[in-house]
Amino acid sequence: MSQHHALDALIQALRRLPGVGAKSAQRMAFHLLQHDRSGAQLLAQALTQACDEVRHCERCYTFTQDPVCPTCLDESRNHSQLCVVETPADQLAMERTGAYRGLYFVLMGKISPLDGVGPNDLGLQRLLERATDGVVKEVILATNFTAEGEVTAHVIAQALKARGMTPTRLARGVPIGSELEYVDLGTIAHALVDRR
Repeated sequence: MSQHHALDALIQALRRLPGVGAKSAQRMAFHLLQHDRSGAQLLAQALTQACDEVRHCERCYTFTQDPVCPTCLDESRNHSQLCVVETPADQLAMERTGAYRGLYFVLMGKISPLDGVGPNDLGLQRLLERATDGVVKEVILATNFTAEGEVTAHVIAQALKARGMTPTRLARGVPIGSELEYVDLGTIAHALVDRR
């Protein structure tokens, strides 16, 4: 049995973060305990408060402290547009563009059979009810352009089409400011197919 149970527990807890291996977790733990005890206390308090107070919005399922998030309650937004994203981080990225003023539906994941995640695990039924509520006129599928994101978009599109609604898909293309010779071939091919 280790002599440093509390330290080992901290290191193991830090390893749960994405991209943090054993050595990084150890460095973080030693730094917090040796150089920044007040920072460690702040981190502990912030995590406890977030776990206690942050919930899912009742309408779009993003993170919020209120039953319904400020975006869903914003009357100045276009309530006839619904953008479907995988995560709150993806929603934030869309918001940062300043180009979209509609509402969102956050799936909190993607279809991934290898991880045991199917359509029902993503709240597909809730999405279909929201999309066909009579207010929404356009559903924009903004899932990621990964294999799982494409499958997720396809499954949602088929389910919406079966209910008489044809969704749009976020376009793929060549990044602004890039030179074609340095862009991967798949991106160029998709940009050509999706040209407008």
